[in-house]
Amino acid sequence: MNSSGSNLKSREFKNYKNYKLVNSSNSNSSTLPNEYIDEDGNSKEQDRLVPIANVGRIMKQILPPNAKVSKEAKETMQECVSEFISFVTGEASDKCKKEKRKTVNGDDICWALGNLGFDDFTETMKRYLHKFREFEGEKSKILGNDDN
Repeated sequence: MNSSGSNLKSREFKNYKNYKLVNSSNSNSSTLPNEYIDEDGNSKEQDRLVPIANVGRIMKQILPPNAKVSKEAKETMQECVSEFISFVTGEASDKCKKEKRKTVNGDDICWALGNLGFDDFTETMKRYLHKFREFEGEKSKILGNDDN
């Protein structure tokens, strides 16, 4: 993928159609799909965003111990991470729908990453998924839950 991101497929964000963020505070001035609006007409940001505490914790892991991360930086990263997850998951979900499946699995996510042009992430995710499955298999054997 080149630095401009032009390798990415042009694709509408399924969960964010007609979404226009005006203010990230609890404001009704943004247009959100119905699944992100509660009974009182307020946006349910917690339903569409990765928890900010998790984002902050991940950001701090890569920084020097004495570094600080501003609230604005965490909120910006929270929006980006949530959008990226929705983008990739939407692509994987579309694949599953075409294949008449209801469950998105790790292989679908790896496929979606590659299909969207995130080739650098695809191989890393495949390796992680393989190790995760090995670990889960070992854990099942130790706990005596092996289905074989």
